Order: sequence, then C-alpha cells, then structure tokens
Amino acid sequence: MTASPFDLSGRLAVVTGARRGIGFAMAEALAAAGADIIGVSASLEPSGSDIGDRVTSLGRSFTGHAVDFADRAAVLAFADELDALDRPVDILVNNAGTIERAPAADHPLELFDRVLEVDLASQFVLTQRVGRSMLAAGFGRIIFTASLLSFQGGINVPGYTAAKSGIAGLTRALSNEWASRGVTVNALAPGYIATDNTQALQDDADRSRAILERIPAGRWGAAADLGGPVVFLASDAAAYVTGTVLAVDGGWLGR
Repeated sequence: MTASPFDLSGRLAVVTGARRGIGFAMAEALAAAGADIIGVSASLEPSGSDIGDRVTSLGRSFTGHAVDFADRAAVLAFADELDALDRPVDILVNNAGTIERAPAADHPLELFDRVLEVDLASQFVLTQRVGRSMLAAGFGRIIFTASLLSFQGGINVPGYTAAKSGIAGLTRALSNEWASRGVTVNALAPGYIATDNTQALQDDADRSRAILERIPAGRWGAAADLGGPVVFLASDAAAYVTGTVLAVDGGWLGR
C-alpha cells in the first residue's frame, strides 16, 4: 500500500508561537500527521506544557523552548541549538507574533518597532538559519503565518499590517531563491480566528457583528481550522506548491 502523501512520519517540525491558539493547533495537527515537534514560545515551559502533553499523547516527541522573538540575540541562540541537533529540521512553521492597537497618528514608535521585530525581522533571522540547513539537505518545508492584513490595510494596527504585508513578500522572495533546491516556502493567511489576539474585536459588539456579516461561512474561525492547511503545506502533497499565500478565512477575501 502506498503511504499517504500527507504522512509526516519521521519528520521534525519547529513550530513557533506553539503555546496557545493557532500555533498550538498547528503543532497538534502536525503531530497527528506523524511529525515530532519542537515547540517555541516566549513563555513555553521546557516540559509539562499543555501542547507538550498533547503532542506526546499522540505518540510523537516534543521539546519545548522559551524564546523571546523581540530579542534578536535569543533568536540567534535558538538557531544555534537547532544547528546542534542530531537530526535535521524538515518543517519550519513561523507562527510567533504579536499585535499592538493604536491609531496611526498616535501609535507609539517603540510598539511599532517591537511588532516589526517579532512579526517580520525575527521570522527572517530564524528562517535564514534553518533554511541554510534545509538547502544543504535538499529538502524543507517553510510555512509562515501571514494575515488578511497581508492583503488589506486594517484599522489601528499599522505595525502589524506592515509586518504581515512583509511576510507575504518574504514568502515569495524566499520561494524564488529556494524552490529549485527542494525547499518550498508558503504562508497561511488566517481570517478572523477566535484567539487571544482578536479578543478586543470579539468583545466589541458592533465590530464583531460587522465582521460576521462579511464572512460567507457565517462564523469566526477556530484555531483548529488551520490544522489541515498546515499539514498540507508541510506534506509531499504540496511538493509543487510554493510562493503562495493561502487564505483560511471562511470566504472573507472573496466577498
């Protein structure tokens, strides 16, 4: 019997922002498909975390790392740890992120800078290092978390919009250089997903109603809605898919 093209058995996936929300769901889905997981988050416990327990319950190995993605030195030190592993990283899911809300005219510059560092610059720093090893091996799957604001402007989130627009461009730029060498680079663009990052929108009755009225699927997304798409992009089923930003948005962008 031919193995499923979605089978990730024997592969090692690094998932940043894995402690909760979308990152948790992505790590869980990759583990269910057979991948061992290295989970990363600013406050992730080395052992005993909810995501670690979930991954091991699925029969896969889990290692947790606490890395502050606003700290360039910490990201580089984590990359050194990955370089020292006795097995290659096959899948890199760049999901760590943050958001700051304030009108553009009054947006504190230090918050703008921090969002750009966490959501864009650190993503490149880690991907550059992991990508070198993937290129040497002739195989890799890199998946960024983009956003609807990779396509739209948003309101009161100038740093986040700039970073997520940059992620879309970085996805295409890296794909152009690396696809011919066995490394695919793609991004997922979640729509309005019910997580901590969107709690302020969920709590605003008028805004939440306006959002729901535009979503053809008629509901906020769940973090688990990103599980299938990330497994697809990480798998052999997507071997000829690269340089794309795949919206997982309940039809928002098509409205």
